[in-house]
Amino acid sequence: MAKPPFSLEGYKASDAEQGRPYDEGETNKAWENFLTFGDLRRENAPVRSVIEDSWQRSVKSGVDARGKGSHLLASPDDLYELRLKNDDLLGSSAETFRRIAEVLGDAATMVVITDRNGVVLEVGGDRRTIDAGHDIRLEAGAAWGEAVTGTNGIGTALVTGKPVHVHAAEHFSEGIKAWTCVGSPIRSPIDGSIIGIVDFSGPQAIFHRHNVALAVVAAHHIELALSEKIRIERMRLLEASISRMPGMNSSDGVVILDRFGRVVHHNDMASVRWHRIAQSQDLSIGRQLLPSDDGFLARDLAKGLPEELREQRIEPLVVDGVVKGAMLVLAAKPRTGLARSQMSPAARAALVSAKDAIVGCSDALLQTIEKIERAALGRTAILLEGETGVGKELFARLVHAASQNTGKEPFIAFNCGAASKELLGGELFGHAPGAYTGATREGRPGRFEFANGGVLSLDEIGEMPMDLQPYLLRVLEERAVYRLGDNKARSVDVRLVASTNRNLKQEVAEGRFRKDLYFRIGVVKFTIPPLRERLGDVEILIDHFNRRFAETYGTQPLRFEAATMELLRRYSWPGNVRELRNLVENLVLMTITGIVAPRDLPEDFVEPAQSSSLPQRAGHRSTGPEGDEIARFDEVERRAIERAVATAGGNIAAAAEKLGLSRATLYRKLHQYRSRT
Repeated sequence: MAKPPFSLEGYKASDAEQGRPYDEGETNKAWENFLTFGDLRRENAPVRSVIEDSWQRSVKSGVDARGKGSHLLASPDDLYELRLKNDDLLGSSAETFRRIAEVLGDAATMVVITDRNGVVLEVGGDRRTIDAGHDIRLEAGAAWGEAVTGTNGIGTALVTGKPVHVHAAEHFSEGIKAWTCVGSPIRSPIDGSIIGIVDFSGPQAIFHRHNVALAVVAAHHIELALSEKIRIERMRLLEASISRMPGMNSSDGVVILDRFGRVVHHNDMASVRWHRIAQSQDLSIGRQLLPSDDGFLARDLAKGLPEELREQRIEPLVVDGVVKGAMLVLAAKPRTGLARSQMSPAARAALVSAKDAIVGCSDALLQTIEKIERAALGRTAILLEGETGVGKELFARLVHAASQNTGKEPFIAFNCGAASKELLGGELFGHAPGAYTGATREGRPGRFEFANGGVLSLDEIGEMPMDLQPYLLRVLEERAVYRLGDNKARSVDVRLVASTNRNLKQEVAEGRFRKDLYFRIGVVKFTIPPLRERLGDVEILIDHFNRRFAETYGTQPLRFEAATMELLRRYSWPGNVRELRNLVENLVLMTITGIVAPRDLPEDFVEPAQSSSLPQRAGHRSTGPEGDEIARFDEVERRAIERAVATAGGNIAAAAEKLGLSRATLYRKLHQYRSRT
């Protein structure tokens, strides 16, 4: 992990260029000349080069020289999202913020933390200075990038990547020339990129050279706190990866990625495998292998990998119910290792896509996938058994993808329970002209003929009528189909994948399914594990569907409280993955606050837990005395929060510390209470 940058060299060099003490009158004259003539008009003008360069950039960006501060202010919802996205930065800044406030006391100085684009996330310090800052929009949510407000400590530090002080008349915009500001970049401990700015601002009389050093030290302390946080997250990712190790080869390479898709750890064997797979680049700590949207990895991890890595195994790593990273396995040999070299690039891509569609990383699921891949290399029929909603069609498509050579082999799916007895035979086997009432005059092929050369997936095979079952058995035995009403045999090369949620063995015993057909289609049989047996997959599936539906409906992904995730983990999921998918879609559409509390779940999820160990939530208020008491508690909490925030002058970090809450919890509660008004 890279050591956080800590240097004043950039600042000292530019300060030395000043040559004489700051003169406000002379600097203002130089500014007027610059606006009039486009330059300083004389070589010994008392303007440092860092300021002159910034003035030039301000002009090119079209900044209003007569402006009075920032004119871009994020909406409350956008600011809320920005704070959530920068939660690591804000959390790591909290202790430094508190100490700076103690050092400054009532020194007429405010402290500002911004994101990597110069948008103010947090303010603190002297209350009167914070109030004065509203006049120039130096407040939470305001954009202070150089292209917006011209030369200033925040924006110019972002552009130069160095600590910068901007004193009074050195500002480009006239409306902020009564201020002095000192900005210092905060850099990522992993890759050294700028992730924010810490800035001290106030009236020009506050300027002292030690303020620059103080800003640099503050940034350094924040970077150290970030380093410690990253170290802890890295350890938790390594712990999460250990549970995924069983079944791996000792010669496999392992690469651990964080939630930003960056490499945080790899074993020695990974370096060896890496050079064979991707010879052009080194496998280095901090290198980004997966795309990330501010800490949210894409749903389809394999698709985000560089092309040469897409056939490698990659699994999400879940920490506290949330996907916080991924484990990439650079295998010593293919997991199935049979005939994969004969597959065309299109067929290999189809196989990767089919596996990506089956979301989860539990041992039960991975073992089933690997066994089905192996079975797919044969030609015999495969029977998939499993409860309603486990996703049997996805596994049928996996059989198809794993058995392809060209990538063009057909896949035909048909539900035996979706057609009447009279039409089912014609749909499967085809019919001759006028073979039965309702048949077409021209005749038509059936699903077997359409699937020739590929896979026919028959769902709900147990619904097939007894008098049609001999026809199916004959097709499988003779590898030829006879259309209804026609004696001509038509050869077909079809791989059958049958699926059912029934116990076919029981159906045979009770005379509702032919024994000979059962043995013919069940030579290779798999039971798809129900969701309740897939340890750890509930969290991964929730994250998957949460992001998918958020993207579909144009919203931000939901956030789930810890108590909510615990309820969802303990639920038995009788409807399996389909039930979970429908629940998440409903929550994405109906949840107003963006945070899912236990009260937002259907009663089936909440009531059993409430009756045993969990207290009743405020959202489930009864009409009796207990409900009135909860309502009064909510009101008392709301007033306490509002009073704390007001007392702290809008400083969320200070209010959260006073209330004994985390900043994220305070943001959430504010959002919830405001949405009720």
